[in-house]
Amino acid sequence: MKDINIVIVNFKMKDKISECLDTLFLELANSTLNIQVTVVDNNSEDDSIAYLKERFKKVKYIEQEKNIGFGKSQNAGMLSCDATYYFALNPDTVFHPKEKTIERLYQFMESHPKVGMIGPKLVYPDGSLQYSCWSYPSLFQPFFQRTKLGKTKWGEKKIAQHHMKDFDHNSTIPVDAIMGSAMFARKTAVDEVGMFDKRYFMYYEDMDWSLSMWEKGWPVYYVHDIVLTHIHGRDSAKVPGVFRALIKNKLARIHLKSWFKFLLKWRGKKKYYTHN
Repeated sequence: MKDINIVIVNFKMKDKISECLDTLFLELANSTLNIQVTVVDNNSEDDSIAYLKERFKKVKYIEQEKNIGFGKSQNAGMLSCDATYYFALNPDTVFHPKEKTIERLYQFMESHPKVGMIGPKLVYPDGSLQYSCWSYPSLFQPFFQRTKLGKTKWGEKKIAQHHMKDFDHNSTIPVDAIMGSAMFARKTAVDEVGMFDKRYFMYYEDMDWSLSMWEKGWPVYYVHDIVLTHIHGRDSAKVPGVFRALIKNKLARIHLKSWFKFLLKWRGKKKYYTHN
């Protein structure tokens, strides 16, 4: 069994995943941990796999015949290699030189055996904070984020609450949920909770997985002093407004579809696991 299986799902992100792997392998060069890096490619059709195989020969590659979505692909990557910890990682992340991010994530979990999953602090390329830990979302969350409702005092309050903007993000604390860009999970927790819910093609599977951890008694933590850069394009939000987005933006339609699946699954169960 490996110490860590790092799973990265790729879909037409050749340049970004290449930078991610470059910085990751620089970090792992002197690591004493037994680590598998797994790339699951969702039929990118942009020469990603051939390019990556030539440059990164230590990576384990899983080539899908079609794009089966984020969660299912992460599950395939996790199932391909048993490990004490699974690190679900986005291809548009960049490791910081000499920070020993992977080892520090590992050591945190080793030191906190009752914690099920952790997420590092994420920052944008300019170093500014990215809101990557969340409290349970409001019923109208997508509408607050996509329409003028978000500009009202009520909407601004709900967005701020969901994104935990009242928290300075300079403390390590338990949180309701962490962003799917970087989720470091304990195998024993995953064995009990299950992997990503296959009902979600993309979006809200990270929120769902975090809440499922809590439901089974495995706390989820935001770790403030372990930092990754996340480019985070937010392609689903490029067309403003719910109805315009539904017509013009495929990713927005997927996003809202996942939201309704989330509501159906968690209806009647809404609660804040950490703070209100």
